[in-house]
Amino acid sequence: MSSKEKPTLGGTRIKTRKRNIAAPLDPEAFSDAVVQIYLDNAGDLELVAKSIESSELDFSRYGDTFFEVVFIGCRTQPGTTKPDEGDRHPYSIIECEPKREVILPSVIYTQKILRRKPFLIKNLENVMRRFLQSLEFFEENERTKLAIFTALAFSQKLSGLPPETVFQPLLKDNLVGKGLVLSFVTEFFKEYLVDNSLDDLISILKRGKVEDNLLDFFPPSKRSNESFAEHFKKEGLINLVEYNEKKIFEVKLKEMKSTLTTLITEEADISEVIETVKLQVKDAKLPDIEVVRVLWDVLMDAVQWSGKNQQQNSNSALRQVKTWAALLNTFCTSGKLELELMYKVQMQCYEDAKLMKLFPEIIRSLYEQDVLAEDTILHWFRKGTNTKGRQSFVKALEPFVNWLEEAEEEE
Repeated sequence: MSSKEKPTLGGTRIKTRKRNIAAPLDPEAFSDAVVQIYLDNAGDLELVAKSIESSELDFSRYGDTFFEVVFIGCRTQPGTTKPDEGDRHPYSIIECEPKREVILPSVIYTQKILRRKPFLIKNLENVMRRFLQSLEFFEENERTKLAIFTALAFSQKLSGLPPETVFQPLLKDNLVGKGLVLSFVTEFFKEYLVDNSLDDLISILKRGKVEDNLLDFFPPSKRSNESFAEHFKKEGLINLVEYNEKKIFEVKLKEMKSTLTTLITEEADISEVIETVKLQVKDAKLPDIEVVRVLWDVLMDAVQWSGKNQQQNSNSALRQVKTWAALLNTFCTSGKLELELMYKVQMQCYEDAKLMKLFPEIIRSLYEQDVLAEDTILHWFRKGTNTKGRQSFVKALEPFVNWLEEAEEEE
């Protein structure tokens, strides 16, 4: 062998590395091909779905373009909702009538496509988010169609469309300010509630992280609870108005409870506490019964229940009643409210084992502090309607009731 010859391995094939050759990006050709499938099948979505499944089109690369064709009928100009040059079909969601029975087949069709090609889920999110952020560029009836499609998509549990994809893009200041968002969500609510309950709707709103901020859908000039009630009553969504009123009530009640807890913990002067509660009750228009319930909850929550024995816990509870009796007296202004307070004490003692034996002592203390009248106690004893632990509590209170009746006879 010549010294210049290089040794070789006989019969060995030397492999050369192949370069990855990328297919040319051509969304226009892809769009035209999908449009042609629609045209060839005259918009029959069953046939269109079958043709798409059997086609060799690159859906993984042009997923956004595909959904543009589904919604608009062709691909759109980059970053807009305007149709781009190329073929277009007349069977898109934007071109159909704004009726649920007409749009529902498109929702079912989209669901089929996603089941066969689940990788397109992200593309559906992308396109929906872009369209919703561009509501101002659609005509009013086109926005209605988008709202109906979205509501039906949630109703049909369309995969690939999480609530945050819908609601978060809507909260753009310019869209909200023009009233476009309120119009969209109103159509959405009305359509969704045709087949679903209010609880289902609230669940979606929670997942969309907007359940506590429904007023954010209103233009700033109309962002009030009064406007909310007026608007949705007019649209026939009374149950949504009632839900919102309940939500407002719960927030105000929570605020009062928080304020009262702070004042009691800091041992504020009782006259200051009474005036503060009066103001909050007036501003929030809270029902008297709820106020009585909150007062009792806060007072008992502030008790130190860490006593070594039952007697120490009893002393702590009775001391709290005596200290804040004037507060309870201010708001227990009728036999009905006094009875409600007795029911509240009954439920607390029933639900907390360490308080079971305190019931008669607490009632007696409330009587001695002039919070509960004799007639109220006797009414509860003879005709009380709350059955929770009633038999035990009636028996425990019997000696005190006998004493009241004997004193009444002597008088």
